[in-house]
Amino acid sequence: MLSVIRVHLPSEIPIVGCELTPYVLVRRPDKTAATDDVPESAPLEGYFLRYRWYRVQSDKKVTICSVHPTEQATLQCVFCSKRRSLVAKSYHCSPKCFTDAWQHHKTLHERAAAENGNEEDELTRFNSTGSGVLSSTLSGSMSNLTLANNGPTPFYPASITQKNGGETLIEVGGCKTYTPTADDIGYVLKFECVVANAETKQFVGHPSTILTSRVIPAPSPSPRRLIPVNGADVMGHLDQDGRIQSAGSFTVLSYNILSDTSASSDLYSYCPPWALSWPYRRQNLLREIVGYRADVVCLQEVQSDHFHEIFAPELDKHGYQALYKRKTNEVLSGSTSAIDGCATFFRRDRFSHVKKYDVEFNKAAQSLTEAIIPHTQKRTALNRLVKDNIALIVVLEAKFGNQPTDPSGKRQLICVANTHVNVQQELKDVKLWQVHTLLKGLEKIAASADIPMLVCGDFNTLPGSAPHTLLVMGKVDPLHPDLLVDPLGILRPHTKLTHQLPLVSAYSSFVRPIMGLGLEQHRRRMDLNTNEPLFTNCTREFIGTHDYIFYTADTLMVESLLELLDEDGLRKDTALPSPEWSSNHIALLAEFRCMPRTRR
Repeated sequence: MLSVIRVHLPSEIPIVGCELTPYVLVRRPDKTAATDDVPESAPLEGYFLRYRWYRVQSDKKVTICSVHPTEQATLQCVFCSKRRSLVAKSYHCSPKCFTDAWQHHKTLHERAAAENGNEEDELTRFNSTGSGVLSSTLSGSMSNLTLANNGPTPFYPASITQKNGGETLIEVGGCKTYTPTADDIGYVLKFECVVANAETKQFVGHPSTILTSRVIPAPSPSPRRLIPVNGADVMGHLDQDGRIQSAGSFTVLSYNILSDTSASSDLYSYCPPWALSWPYRRQNLLREIVGYRADVVCLQEVQSDHFHEIFAPELDKHGYQALYKRKTNEVLSGSTSAIDGCATFFRRDRFSHVKKYDVEFNKAAQSLTEAIIPHTQKRTALNRLVKDNIALIVVLEAKFGNQPTDPSGKRQLICVANTHVNVQQELKDVKLWQVHTLLKGLEKIAASADIPMLVCGDFNTLPGSAPHTLLVMGKVDPLHPDLLVDPLGILRPHTKLTHQLPLVSAYSSFVRPIMGLGLEQHRRRMDLNTNEPLFTNCTREFIGTHDYIFYTADTLMVESLLELLDEDGLRKDTALPSPEWSSNHIALLAEFRCMPRTRR
């Protein structure tokens, strides 16, 4: 007969909006063990598994710390408590928690004051006291601010199922999978699995149960703003309600989302396990990506199975068409479904698909070794060059026009390249060769179509390196130190390391001499020596820029940029990934406008 051997949860900490799917091991009638579901619609020899989820409710509701969501809040910021938009960020588990978060927390006050000018005097008085006075004030009035037991009584359905002592169990789900809601915050959930008779519906044996920790809210970072860089002084917000976008412009997002296979607890031990789990990161990444409302989305490190099962269908619901190129697997081992690649999405109401080119650097390596490497060195050369990296190039046709309308009536095509260059820092020659190979391919497309180009991705190379210099300068100084690493001689003669595309890094627009007012804080997040962000990748061991959006400056102009993140704000969680930001990289986004063609 069917019986349950054991049940457990991959993560004991449930998060609002993040699916909970228990692992249920059953013994089948033939005595074999399996994890396959046995639903009522398909019983096994007259028996099926019945599931129930309950909210364990008592008279006390627990308020959760906004910084450490697994901890109970004991105090609240007075300033935030008076502003509905900031209430969720107002709770802290201890005076030390509040003090440690102060540098980041006070920016919430500043933004609130900027949106409500009449509160500036109060803000100045409040912030000038300093975090030390604030924390002592809060801890001194703990009786008024310990809200765990004094919050408003929430409304719940009347269908109370059962009572155990002083606790009430409210049924919230009847399937194996349950997604916690805001009503569950602060409460423990109970999962119950029991074998039932298909005819009588009577239970057989005792239910197998498991209790979760208290449900916590999904951390919600402050929205990143879209900052005009074309001289305008008005700043916009990116949110799910949409944003004002000028006619003829379009936005492009580039984001390395950190594949699940790369998100190991050994590498990112500072990130809470629940925040590093794929079910949570998947939900958080989708919410972030969809929230940017970009017209073109370039993602790197998208696993093949995740593209087909999650990203393509989910973004399709938001009007995106999807294209994908998986890394080749001559070096990588294991299941091909877990191999990552590059995914490019575009809004169907803004663009139509014209052509797709797949770039496999492994194939280029084979051709190169056949052409220039002596036979005795071919194996050594291929071992060095074959790294499975790829690029995805997409040609799109715009469904919108510029202002004023182009009198020629020609189709407006745009070419978008999405790549992930080799990560091994010692292989400087391989990185440069991959970038040069991509650029030569893009030159051929440009020559045939005279088309605006965007080159996006994780280049795994710092500003000022040989690959970066080649991209933005069109050539590499023969004395560049990176050229000293060339054991195969694939970079010689150095005079061949050129291209004719007038590429400029989009984020260099933050350091233009003529800019709008109030942009000093954004310049402070730029490296003025390289005209690139101070960082796009921030872990405990490394901080620097590896991600870029390049564009052809004779055909496109930058209208606005997604604001960069501040290192101090990220360091409150040690580094990336964190509960708020689910990748070790940050997303880059730029708004472009097509210009009249000047290239001949």
